[in-house]
Amino acid sequence: MRKIAIGADHAGFPYKEPIVAWLRENGYEVKDFGTHSADSADYPDFAHPVSLAVESGEFELGVLLCGSGQGVCITANKHQGIRAALVWQAVLAELSRQHNNANIICLPVRFIELATAIDCVKTFLTTDFEGGRHQTRVSKIAC
Repeated sequence: MRKIAIGADHAGFPYKEPIVAWLRENGYEVKDFGTHSADSADYPDFAHPVSLAVESGEFELGVLLCGSGQGVCITANKHQGIRAALVWQAVLAELSRQHNNANIICLPVRFIELATAIDCVKTFLTTDFEGGRHQTRVSKIAC
């Protein structure tokens, strides 16, 4: 069973709950790092724990949500072992996995429909890294 870490701020909260439900219905083990309400919350408080959980190897992949997706993406990418991708279409989820070996998907809740968000997560989780010439590039990312 694949282990997925998920987190969101208040803007991402409305989509987090249905995505968690979808993940569990589809056989994923999920750890929800919060937030647990629509009350104002700071995105780094959720992006850092999800990123640490993925970076440590405790969880295979992560899902982060906020209003624009940018805040959680910028925060996650501060972690050396994280390759977070801002995604708003399934094809971007696919390419981020195939070409960049992204390990966290960041979703802009205020700009996409829930069905699109779930489709992006599904695509992200079911797409493998192609390796090869892409591995050479990914190996050059770390500072």
